[in-house]
Amino acid sequence: MKYVSGPYFEPDFDPVLDRFGTPGVVIDNETREDCTLVKVDSVNRDGVLLEMVQLLTDLDLVISKSYISSDGGWLMDVFHVTDQIGRKLTDPSLPEFIQQALVPSHRPGNGPSPKFTTCLGNVVGPGGPDLSDCACLEFTVHDRPGLLSSITQVLVDQGCHVASGQAWTHSGRAAGLLYVTTTADAAALHPSRWARIERLVGAVVDARENVPGERRWVCMSAPVRGRVHTERRLHQLMHDDRDYERGPAPTPVDEELLSMVDRAATTTALSALRARAAETRVTIDNWEERGYAIVKMTSRDRPRLLFDTVCALTDMQYVVFHATVGSQGPLAIQEYYIRHKDGRTVDSSSERHKVSRCLVAAVERRGSHGAKVEVRAADRPGLLSDFSRTLGEHGMSLLRAELKRQKDEAIGTFHLVTDSGGQVRPEALRAVRTRVSDMGISLDIITEAPGWPPVRKTSVPASATAQERPGSSLRTLLWSHLGKLSNNFGYIRS
Repeated sequence: MKYVSGPYFEPDFDPVLDRFGTPGVVIDNETREDCTLVKVDSVNRDGVLLEMVQLLTDLDLVISKSYISSDGGWLMDVFHVTDQIGRKLTDPSLPEFIQQALVPSHRPGNGPSPKFTTCLGNVVGPGGPDLSDCACLEFTVHDRPGLLSSITQVLVDQGCHVASGQAWTHSGRAAGLLYVTTTADAAALHPSRWARIERLVGAVVDARENVPGERRWVCMSAPVRGRVHTERRLHQLMHDDRDYERGPAPTPVDEELLSMVDRAATTTALSALRARAAETRVTIDNWEERGYAIVKMTSRDRPRLLFDTVCALTDMQYVVFHATVGSQGPLAIQEYYIRHKDGRTVDSSSERHKVSRCLVAAVERRGSHGAKVEVRAADRPGLLSDFSRTLGEHGMSLLRAELKRQKDEAIGTFHLVTDSGGQVRPEALRAVRTRVSDMGISLDIITEAPGWPPVRKTSVPASATAQERPGSSLRTLLWSHLGKLSNNFGYIRS
């Protein structure tokens, strides 16, 4: 079909960009009163957009909206960001850190990766949680109650300690990455033990499956530096496991829902809107004149949404040339102009159906369902096994799990449901909290934060308008144009 509306792209844009200098990062705190604009221009190489979004996410920054443009050999992206408590970015070392992290050649003497401490106290880069000496256990299996408890008990029996890890579930499938060392001295596992651990974990999974031909994947990998980002790898594992094949077919974007947002002024109307926005919807069209597939998505707004969507498009070998991402109330709206790496668009109905399913799966893998709890304890062997076993004894199952280590303390975040998939009762959570306190584990029940973002002012100070400043460069004028475009969209929390 022909797509007759869309952004206009100046034919002379590419040669203009070719005359620009080296890649750069600009932190703009002047244009908006409510957030910081992170502007990145760089050579448009394979995977650079995902690297940018992943880096901003790892820095514990909230991406409220973005405008992405990368036609030609160059990209220019604008991200509206704050820290986790809604403040602007004021650390003067942040632009240099982002630049050096994205462009290794910009490091002094091509030295080691830089490091940065985020607003939550997490360290990104050297000095953060070092998993380089940990072997990694990967698995994708059929989900069932007690799965993580069974797997971690095998590790405990084999003298292994889970230093860090994450596990996700979606559509009856489970995937996880557990970084393990020996319990004796936290040393790396010898390769001679990997095959035995793989075999024992596989036996535990098979013993409880009882489904002929059920697919599974269990693999131990060597300690390496620069291994794939954990959440990025989880998306890859679940995509390769084809978790997107289950469930009903995705529904197209509801244009009526978009118009409802502006009219939803009362609390009752907003509640009804949130209920309708909970479903992830996808519409895919082809813009034949420009050779793009146009992907439009709506879903419930939540953190890390942009990262999850870009991961899915990257896994399917699609390249994002232009994108606008924002929100209206509780509804996140994403629009992408994409082509496959081989130059084609989403040509067939079967391909559109698959792409839609993959995007919906990527969004829903991290859906915040179930009761959310945070646990803290002195790091010790068997900690994850003890906690997950206690959950099973109280009739609870894990939807998502994340365990990390900060110095000598283990911190875990878990999303829980009953074994039958229902909501966990408050009294059951209190019983678990009492039980694990005897194990030296503190448990906090996390309630959902109030609506985000807060009411924001949209005025742009006149002093920030590039055209009014004498001597503005061509790059400054282009940034001003992109900034104005991005100011027209609402906010997501990604």
